[in-house]
Parts: sequence; C-alpha cells; structure tokens
Amino acid sequence: MLRKCQLVDGRLQTVEEGPIWLVVAPDEAERRLLVDALKLDEHTLNSALDPDELARLELEPEHAAVILKRPKSYQKEDDFLFKVLSTGLFLFKDKLVVVLAEDAPILDAGRMPYKAAAVPVDVILRILYRTIIHFLEHLRVIGMLSDSLERRVNQSFDNRHLLNLFKLQKSLVYYVSAISSNAVAIEKLKASGPRLGFTQEQSEFLDDVLIENQQCYRQAEIASNILASLMDARVSVVSNNLNLTMKTLTIITLTIMVPTFVVSAFSMNVPMPLSGHPWAFWIVLGLAVTASGAFLTWGRYKKW
Repeated sequence: MLRKCQLVDGRLQTVEEGPIWLVVAPDEAERRLLVDALKLDEHTLNSALDPDELARLELEPEHAAVILKRPKSYQKEDDFLFKVLSTGLFLFKDKLVVVLAEDAPILDAGRMPYKAAAVPVDVILRILYRTIIHFLEHLRVIGMLSDSLERRVNQSFDNRHLLNLFKLQKSLVYYVSAISSNAVAIEKLKASGPRLGFTQEQSEFLDDVLIENQQCYRQAEIASNILASLMDARVSVVSNNLNLTMKTLTIITLTIMVPTFVVSAFSMNVPMPLSGHPWAFWIVLGLAVTASGAFLTWGRYKKW
C-alpha cells in the first residue's frame, strides 16, 4: 500500500501529492515503481522488509538509504515474545520514502525538542526519536511482565510461567542487538550530516538522539543481564519449593501409614490379643493415635 503524505501538526496526513511516501507491505507493482522510478536498490529495499537485517546507512548518488530497527507492535498472539522489525528510510532532496513491512505508528511521540519543519530530514529525526521512545515503552512493559511472572513462579509449579520468562529474556537479547545496530546507523548518519544538508540545529538534535539511544541500549542491557542472572535463581526456587512440597506429602503419607499398620495388625483373620475384650476397638484406636503422635513428635525432634 502506497500513501503520499505531508506532515501536519506532527502527524502524517494523506494528500494527492506530498513529500513523504509511506509504503506498507508493498506488492510487486509498488516494488517495481520504487526500483524503476526512484532508482532504489532492490537489495536495500528487500532489507527494509527483512526483520533479520542489521541497521545501516548507505549513500547512493541520488539518495541516502537508512535501514532502522524498531519494535514490532505487541499483539496477544505474540505470547510474551517481543519481536523486532526493519524500517527503510530513503531520503531524497525533495522527498522521503518510508518502507514498512506492516503498518505502525511512526510519528506519535509528541513534539520535537526544537521547532521542526515538515522537511524530509526533520521527518527522519522524528522517526528516530519515536523509535527510541517505542523501545523504552516496551522495556517498561517487559519489566512489569517480568515482575508479575516472578511472583507467579514463586506460587505455582506451572512450567508455562518459566517458559514465558525465557521468552522475555529472548526478547531482550533481540532488543539489545537492535538498539546497538541503530546506534551504528545513527552515528553514520551524523557523520554524513554535512553531505545530507543537515542544519546545525538538526545536527545538535541528532546528537541528543544518539545519547538517548545509548541510554536506551544501556537500560536494555541491564534488564537483559538482570533477567538472565535471575533465571537460574528462579529455577532453583521452583526446585526448592517442589522439594518442600514432596517432603510435606511424604510426612503426611508416613503419618497415615503408622496408624494404618496398627489397625491392620489387629484386623488379621487370626487369633489376636484383645480379640474378646469389650473395649478392643477403643484400645486399638488409642494405640493408632498414640503411634501417630509418637511419629510426629519424633519428626519434630528430627526437625523434618
């Protein structure tokens, strides 16, 4: 789907002819238009739609191509696995082509810290800023999910909660790699600022974006390391809880077996002491209760 847009009050609005082309999941005809009419490199275009591609900057004779990593919008079907997608930004002198594998908000991060115009360069800066904000939002959600799953792991022996923790840990590894890859692309974009016609204000804001990305990377790295280091501890807690439960069940079983043995001994179909005594039932019952009490006392003495 190809939409021609312009930036109005910080948001994209569809128009008949605009400096911003938003291409979402392009079909073959749209791919041919981008490659033949705009002279986009077909390999770079495919990279913009490949979720496994690394972020990078490529300078072509008529445009600059930026492959950027961004978080995939989380859906219920993802089941605790946060994924990463690629975004292609193709900057021309008079237009910007944004290529996405699936539709997603890219310019809803509020106003820019400086008075930005609606030129393509400012749109790229807004997209970079929005991407970092999106990563930070997902990191906060992952932190809350991790805390919630940790409480459930301590209360339940269901492997599902542990598997969800492993998925979060895997997601953080993807995020650390993606944010680090974005940092390389942003640094190259900063170095190419004079060639791309960046103003001083735009270059200064790009420095701020680079710092924000570094802080985002550090936050994701810390979260990944903490979750990875605590996984073994959580598995040990689950194992210890299971051992305690098995110990309790064993004590209960033995406590029941002791009086059962006493009652079974006096229930054999052979001559037994007290078989003719009028208080035989109560005497046997008393022996069973006494045996259970003696066993529990001995267990307490042994600190079971």
